[in-house]
Amino acid sequence: MDGENISALNHYRLVHESPTFYLPLVIMNATAGTLKQLDPRVVASRPLDFMAYFLLNLEGIERQSEALEKLTELRFKVSNDWRVAVGVDEVIDYHHKWEERRHDLEYNIDGIVVKVNDMRLWDRLGRTAKAPRYAIAFKFVAEQATTTVESIDFSVGRTGVITPVANLAPVHISGTTVSRASLHNIEELERKDVRIGDRVIVQKAGEIIPEVVEVLYHLRDKDKELKRPIIPDKCPVCNTPLVKREGYVALRCPNPTCPAKVKGEIELYGSRMGMDIEGLGSVVVSQLVDKGLVDDVGDLYKLTVDDIAGLERMGEKSANNLIDAIEKSKNRPLFRLLTSLGIDYVGETTAQVLATEFGSVDRLMSATIEELEKVDGVGEKVAKAIYDYFHNERNIRIIDKLKQAGVKMSDEVEGGERPLSGKKVVFTGSLSSLTREEAKEIAQKAGAKVASSVSSSTDILVVGENPGSKYDKARELGIEIISEDEFLALVRGEKV
Repeated sequence: MDGENISALNHYRLVHESPTFYLPLVIMNATAGTLKQLDPRVVASRPLDFMAYFLLNLEGIERQSEALEKLTELRFKVSNDWRVAVGVDEVIDYHHKWEERRHDLEYNIDGIVVKVNDMRLWDRLGRTAKAPRYAIAFKFVAEQATTTVESIDFSVGRTGVITPVANLAPVHISGTTVSRASLHNIEELERKDVRIGDRVIVQKAGEIIPEVVEVLYHLRDKDKELKRPIIPDKCPVCNTPLVKREGYVALRCPNPTCPAKVKGEIELYGSRMGMDIEGLGSVVVSQLVDKGLVDDVGDLYKLTVDDIAGLERMGEKSANNLIDAIEKSKNRPLFRLLTSLGIDYVGETTAQVLATEFGSVDRLMSATIEELEKVDGVGEKVAKAIYDYFHNERNIRIIDKLKQAGVKMSDEVEGGERPLSGKKVVFTGSLSSLTREEAKEIAQKAGAKVASSVSSSTDILVVGENPGSKYDKARELGIEIISEDEFLALVRGEKV
């Protein structure tokens, strides 16, 4: 949605007494929310627009610039402001130009994207767990504003960390009204000596999260002593005495059943990177915990339609949708379950490695610290965190609840070993029936380790349309090369 269309939509919503959307972050949320609407009439009534930036069918195309030209030729709407830059200096000049002119655009941007133009290099460059190495976001300097600290609260996160939050006199930044900003941790609060009544500079980190950047000490009234915040020694939510782990600066609430921590755990469990339970947002989670309907993630599977329909702003239809989403989550791959449990230091990448290495929760729970340390990418600290998690009484009870509810605890197939157990698989080219992430997930579920580049240890290269340099290297090394169809047959256990 561009600025002109969102203004028209806001006028319509004001006339019909509906809340308006603020720029630019809420426009992004409004667009995402529109696409999730079940009523096509609502979607049709909103001024969505689409701007193409990549072409999946790359036959005869070897450069990103050629792909953009082809999209224009096919009459897709494409930005007219892209260019091919030669050298870093031209990239920086282009960035400076659009940092100054970004408000001239009909849509909101917070930076530029720099890509390697030669797409034949993309496979060789590979990916990290979160992003490709052939592209990078070059952000603009964050927009800042000056305001006053009216008070300072202390919030409790999923892991129990206490975060000071400044309540501010409302100020407009990057299209939204900001009235709260993070002070990160107690040490940062004390280092900056933020006091109630201070004038401060605030910005949005990544154009999203408000933070206090600087205290304007010279504006303090010399004749008036500003009040320092009182650092809590007890959890502001459950009143448990706070602790500080050795080697860490953060104060933490050690109570595993602290309502704030439980809410954070359930939100992570239901998140897209976790068990992907659509409709289980923070507002719903807060009500479920506050009303005593759930004490941990295992209790989600005991909820009924009546339980959820009784929540604020949740009717029977929404309740049925949420119950269906909770039911579907029972069959997620093992690495999704491991990611969703909130084990210290275990993100999606480590969870995938653990799922491939152990294949089931039971096997992981019985692993020793020494066995865990032998796993690629799992060091002493991570191994101890995993071991401690699965030997904690509360966590064992939660795992038992999940088992009893029918949540899948393994990626193993009936009748024996997984079809790609121990195999190292690499993908290249465009797949016709799967996204790269879907293919990766299927391979891992079948027991394979998925790598981003071909080496002498690679067992199988799966080739799609227009393969890159990985194909040539695999041929040189004598590695088995199979098609997408052959790959799908292999994971079904069929002979190829």
